[in-house]
Amino acid sequence: MAHIENTISKLKLSEQEQLVLGNISKLQNAMQEKLIDWSEINSGSHNKDGLKIMRAKLCAAFSKLPGQLSEPKLSMGKIVQQDGNIQDIEYEPALLLSVRPDADIKIVLTGHYDTVFPQNSHFQETKLLEDDILGGPGTADMKGGILVMLEALKAFEASANAHKIGYSVLLSPDEEIGSPGSAAILATLGSKSHIGLTYEPSLADGSLAGARKGSGNFAIIIKGLAAHAGREHHLGRNAINAMARLTVAMDELNEQREGVTFNMAKIDGGGAVNIVPELAIGRFNVRMLDASDQKWISEKLADLVATANMEEGISAELTGGFTRPPKPMAPANALVFDWVKRAGDALGLTVSWKPSGGVCEGNNLWASGCPNVDTLGVRGGEIHSDREYMVLSSLTERARLSALILMKIASGEFDAKQAKNLAITHRP
Repeated sequence: MAHIENTISKLKLSEQEQLVLGNISKLQNAMQEKLIDWSEINSGSHNKDGLKIMRAKLCAAFSKLPGQLSEPKLSMGKIVQQDGNIQDIEYEPALLLSVRPDADIKIVLTGHYDTVFPQNSHFQETKLLEDDILGGPGTADMKGGILVMLEALKAFEASANAHKIGYSVLLSPDEEIGSPGSAAILATLGSKSHIGLTYEPSLADGSLAGARKGSGNFAIIIKGLAAHAGREHHLGRNAINAMARLTVAMDELNEQREGVTFNMAKIDGGGAVNIVPELAIGRFNVRMLDASDQKWISEKLADLVATANMEEGISAELTGGFTRPPKPMAPANALVFDWVKRAGDALGLTVSWKPSGGVCEGNNLWASGCPNVDTLGVRGGEIHSDREYMVLSSLTERARLSALILMKIASGEFDAKQAKNLAITHRP
């Protein structure tokens, strides 16, 4: 993107744009109060009651924007229970706002209102850690990001060219478990949109995630034969031992192919110590740099399962699949990142990016042909832990950044059609 950076002059802000951005600066205290309220609602991905409460709060907040608000049902999913049975699972609805769907330029903005913290987590409250640092569940990932999105859109609606842009906002309840239910909606919205903006947190220093790995979530179900551990141990077939052998073999696949990792995250099974365990369930994640890696991964997993099935009295079954394809720093994505950098420069912010092993809805949008930047949320860190925190001043900082990006797309200074054409030329 060096050519673009060298040939396009520095962004200039009109008086009207400066007024819009100045109004956002006045919202700091109100945004802090709302973030604390939202973050202290437990909305873990499987906490249906908490998700309902959080979605109601979001419905009230986003109803202040124009357009049509709905709560679409998600596709059914499947989950391997601890008894080894595979059951259907119904997810909570998403929240979808559609504004000016017939406009010439269309943007999709995405976020998630679920967190990784279960209903019984000890991490339920926010705490001011330093003058500008707030700790708490979902403060960074990503209730702070949803709030940034909301205030940026409200400010944008007061700008002169807002009528030129149509947009969809999707807030999903299942991102932290791979978006199994919302993937189809993300694909549809992405395919219809010129640009995608997603509000995962940036790093504490403001760096954004650039290229992203792809991901898959799987489970292996191994069944053996129960027996008395003392009297008839020789008659039993130990499923946990078989899973242990498979886990070691899986771990040995790490570093065999650049950028591909296997992480066995949880093993369920067994019971009383005087019974040879007849069931083990191993749940794991894989990451890859390139879509072509998926074939190699699939072949290696098939080999592991086949080896387990060769053991006398042991049966193994693989479930799950690839959930998010890789998102490269393709020319279309690089162009959108350059817009963010230029907008940051105009606001006195240093914006940089680096590759990430993490995945998010930006992967889904890119797979549908939608160029996007996916870390426009607050600055923060130590997400997915009870040390999660965010930088309070980044609430208005990042809302100003997004509002400016939206205004420059609406004015035509950022050419959304050019980005979409680049994405079509370099198909995912």
